[in-house]
Amino acid sequence: MRLERTARPIRFAIGTGAVGLSLVVALTVVGCAPAPEAVPARDATLTPADSSESAPEADPGIAAPAAPAATALPAGVDPDSDAALAWDALMSPVGEYAAAASYLAVLDRFGEVEPYATILEGELRHIDALTRQLDRAGVEVPDNPYIGLVVAPTDLQTAAEAWAEGEISNVALYDDLLAQADDARLVTVLGNLRRASLESHLPLFEAAAAAGGTLDEMPAHTP
Repeated sequence: MRLERTARPIRFAIGTGAVGLSLVVALTVVGCAPAPEAVPARDATLTPADSSESAPEADPGIAAPAAPAATALPAGVDPDSDAALAWDALMSPVGEYAAAASYLAVLDRFGEVEPYATILEGELRHIDALTRQLDRAGVEVPDNPYIGLVVAPTDLQTAAEAWAEGEISNVALYDDLLAQADDARLVTVLGNLRRASLESHLPLFEAAAAAGGTLDEMPAHTP
């Protein structure tokens, strides 16, 4: 099963582990990132993130939401394996499924506003890339139990501020996963996801927060 932007509800999930995210006014979740294998054209331009580039520090006051039980690592998957790392990137409270569910919630509430609409399109590509990594490892990816549980904030200013913090937490998640990954293809995917969070999604949400919660113009390419 693959995710389509036009299908609502779409397939998401959120799991265990990771650094926190914002609970401001209403429950929000975060995440982001590109996929070297989701869109073949990106393979040549996106490479693993430079480990020398440090991530911003997350706000220690941010707390991650509880993960639904359905996001637990499936029985039979070695928790020390690369497959478990891909699972966490997809299912974590600051991972890709959680981010997509959050952006979908705000679009359902406020309409096709930016940067949320464009970043959601990227999230669907990122989810597809991680799903293919799990398919390669023989791990079945479930439908997302988080759909319907994420409530959009009451205003876009709050959403932009919260998800900027969430992108910082997402970068920290990928730093942790990359430090453990051995599989070369997975390392490339995780590195690209990290780069998208740090260099694309975080600046867009920061710009949106500075502009009152939305953006009138978006870059030509948003991974």
